[in-house]
Amino acid sequence: MAISAQVRDAGFEAWLGKINSACGRFCAKTLGPGFSGAIQEFRAHALRLSVVDAAHTRLYRTPQEIARSDGSHFFTVFQLRGSALMEQGDRQAVLSAGDITLIDAARPSSFTFQQDSRQISLLMPRSYIEQPLGVADLPCARRIEAENSVVRLSRQLVLGSMQDPQMSAAESEAILNAVATLLRPALIGRDAVSEVQPQLFARSLAFIDTHIQSEQLRPEWIAGELGVSVRSLYRMFARQGLVVAQYIKNRRLDLCAQALRSAPGRQKLATVGYDWGFTDHSHFSTAFKARFGVSPSEYRKQYQ
Repeated sequence: MAISAQVRDAGFEAWLGKINSACGRFCAKTLGPGFSGAIQEFRAHALRLSVVDAAHTRLYRTPQEIARSDGSHFFTVFQLRGSALMEQGDRQAVLSAGDITLIDAARPSSFTFQQDSRQISLLMPRSYIEQPLGVADLPCARRIEAENSVVRLSRQLVLGSMQDPQMSAAESEAILNAVATLLRPALIGRDAVSEVQPQLFARSLAFIDTHIQSEQLRPEWIAGELGVSVRSLYRMFARQGLVVAQYIKNRRLDLCAQALRSAPGRQKLATVGYDWGFTDHSHFSTAFKARFGVSPSEYRKQYQ
């Protein structure tokens, strides 16, 4: 793991230059005469992080800075000492020692350090966060409190990684994945569920429709593809007044009914059921009658 030269009291411009080299393009301005700043950069294969010290200054990214740097990641910010005001869009988080927040590198943001502050900024690839959640616009600049157990675990993991000079590429990717996995539940905590949940629910319905003909379509498979627990999947459907298995069965029955209406008499009833995931004809007939009030054969006669 390479450690860059530390910059201490080398002047505002030198500090900002190191920030831009390690974290991407930023603008900055001092907040009075008491500026101080330092940065240590740590890199090991996929793992890129910096320890940033700052006082009496403000860092910010406008669309111009974003266009000149890589926006394919989030800044995962661990507050180690002091405090900082992190702003993005209409949200802001005041971080105290131990807190964490997430900032989208592809959107304008502002970091204000009125007093002495120390942070770790971990560059987290978007795919580690967005793909498992099925979310393209994750609520950022939200304070995740130091008391949260996943915050403590992820901070220990990041600090420990900085002490390993022999880290392999596979280990660096495993650390990123572990930190992302730990933080995901906190990132969609109670105050963010209303923003994230509809997208995740829509993704689950799309997955069910895509694989509705598969015998393997089960809650466990769906939850795994969404990157959530089976219990979380059940709760998400329950909020909509639905049960996962019942929804799948009813969706299959509705598609069977559509097939019977559109091609009456052309297929065996058992084949229609099998095509849409029913491997047992007796079960298909019983379930169909329970939903539509008539057997599949009687239903088809209505459209002949």
